[in-house]
Amino acid sequence: MQRRAFLKLTVGGTLALASRGWAKAANPAKRPNVLILMTDQQFADGMSCVMGKTYLHTPNMDSLAANGMRFTRAYAPNPLCMPMRTSMITGLYPHQTGVQSNGAQKWKSSPSPFLGKLFKDAGYETAYFGKWHIPLNMKKKSIHGFDTFLEKEARLDPKHAAKFLAKKHTKPFLMVASFLGPHEICEWARKQEIPGHQLPDPPPLDKRPPMRENYAIPKNETDIIAYARKSMQANSKFPVGNYTEADWRRHIWGYLRLIERVDGYIGTVLKALRKAGLERNTLVLFLSDHGDCHGAHHWNQKTVFYDESARVPFILSWMGVTPKGTSDSLINTGVDVIPTLCNFAGIKPPKALLGMSLKSAAMGKPLKQPREYVVSQNHIFQGDPVDRKHLKPQGRMVRSKRYKYCLYDMGTRRESLVDMAKDPGELVNLANDPKHAKTRQQHRDYLAQFAKETKDTLAAKMLKAVN
Repeated sequence: MQRRAFLKLTVGGTLALASRGWAKAANPAKRPNVLILMTDQQFADGMSCVMGKTYLHTPNMDSLAANGMRFTRAYAPNPLCMPMRTSMITGLYPHQTGVQSNGAQKWKSSPSPFLGKLFKDAGYETAYFGKWHIPLNMKKKSIHGFDTFLEKEARLDPKHAAKFLAKKHTKPFLMVASFLGPHEICEWARKQEIPGHQLPDPPPLDKRPPMRENYAIPKNETDIIAYARKSMQANSKFPVGNYTEADWRRHIWGYLRLIERVDGYIGTVLKALRKAGLERNTLVLFLSDHGDCHGAHHWNQKTVFYDESARVPFILSWMGVTPKGTSDSLINTGVDVIPTLCNFAGIKPPKALLGMSLKSAAMGKPLKQPREYVVSQNHIFQGDPVDRKHLKPQGRMVRSKRYKYCLYDMGTRRESLVDMAKDPGELVNLANDPKHAKTRQQHRDYLAQFAKETKDTLAAKMLKAVN
């Protein structure tokens, strides 16, 4: 029996290949089909291959991880639907697109072709099924580049995506299947009916998942995050302010069931891929637009920089080509998708893009120029202002190999610094600790470098206020 090669992550964070003999591989020189499977509001560890099968079972997501590279430090460019999706489709940072919220947008024209247009112009057949949530009319095919476009049909039902895979293809394809789940956690939190079929009643308390280990509010929390929590919980859309332990454990149980539900939809698409005989000719990218805090730091929903909100699943899987493994490379799921997929497909990415190709890491090789840090952005606008000031704070997050630094444009305590190696639950803010002054300055310098390279004027202004 043939056995595949696998990868182990060494203590130093590098990738080591341990050969057990390759299965018959696909031809990586041939242009692959590209299949993007995208969930909505799924946190990075929300797969049974990561958190175990005691409370969650995701065999289809697990199968992608078993045949590919799982990136453990993949961060959304902005942990909110529209900003992230716009970033991924354009390859630009949210401050470059001008899309920083889910509201009405002043769209900035893109200096380079969209994802679909790039592949269409390179000779690919292109198709998009499911949630779009990008401030561009789906009828503008000359801009987005998708030959086939069904926005609502695949949000809860993957049959159209499966039919596309089943038909005869005369050229390689780029297909996106963008699912709604587990975004239904928003309705579940309000104890409303959820889109699609309903979940069963939760089990007794002792059978539900436990509370999050980092349920507590962090020590020395920034003013803005404390303000945002109060504002969001004052709004009936985010009714967790009075949650009991039983409520939170019901919430977490429901969230895991919704992840399992969307895993089933992914399974339908993957089954169609196998049945069509395309599995060994197709690169699959699995990711989510952002996460959900599901009880971390007394928080549900997204927008904040806590890992449960900002870090997402990201797997590159091409059966017979990508080895099984994990990578701790720091990646931005907005700007890095286009360069990566273009590299696999032999397409030259636009010069205007600042993202990084992850192909070498996906193939088990070191990146030529690994990042020292990655930057995420947010605009915390949701909720009801608790002081009638109608504040709309914005922030920047710098994630380096060991630390996470956050800076906001309002408040007295505007900075946070967390040692992610010692404090992965992000429970202690070290920004004002004299022992960490040098580290704080280093991350300020990282953000200043990013602001200069990407023309992020707000980040530069925020730094002036604290330096």
